[in-house]
Amino acid sequence: MKAVCLLSGGLDSSTCLGVATRDGYACYALSFDYGQRHRIELESAARVAKLFGAREHRVVTIDLRAFGGSALTGDIEVPKSGVIGSGIPVTYVPARNTIFLSFAMAWAEILESSDVFIGVNAIDYSGYPDCRPEFIEAFEKMANLATKAAVEGRTRLRIHTPLVNLNKAQIVKLGAQVGLDFSLTHSCYDPDPQGRPCGKCDSCVLRRKGFLEADRIDPLG
Repeated sequence: MKAVCLLSGGLDSSTCLGVATRDGYACYALSFDYGQRHRIELESAARVAKLFGAREHRVVTIDLRAFGGSALTGDIEVPKSGVIGSGIPVTYVPARNTIFLSFAMAWAEILESSDVFIGVNAIDYSGYPDCRPEFIEAFEKMANLATKAAVEGRTRLRIHTPLVNLNKAQIVKLGAQVGLDFSLTHSCYDPDPQGRPCGKCDSCVLRRKGFLEADRIDPLG
């Protein structure tokens, strides 16, 4: 079975790729260079794809800086305190998962695959609307109306979200179970020039919460 796995190089997507691999899928990893300030995550994605033996790892370049509207793709500063639980933060990138899933859907059709994996999480997360189960359900329905392969009955796309109902501690434990080397991953939205995490953005805070509650040491500090 072939599966397209969206891979940012972060904790969640890396664990998700590990789950797909464990479950017997031949994984095709898909990452995006979309103008993100934390572009260093693509180096992590390459390392994780290699770790799990992805059949192929493609990096697609799209420039979401053309629209901006996010601290990750524009000049807005990445907030370092009081973000989580205060509404949708400025680190939300407009339509990002919709765009990423559309590319994954297209590649899956070319591969004659019925399976796409995405590491969205709706428990310990930043509040992004495109990480919710109802969004994934709606996209999956749309995908099966939009592709030639589905209309002709050759495939029926299923979007797998194995982390969606897990908290960060459970994700850390699952990552360990599937053999993820956490030192290969990158989560920070605003790393320093050497790629070291800031420790204060919401992504860093959530990652630290997960490792603490899982009673594990984060190799990234």
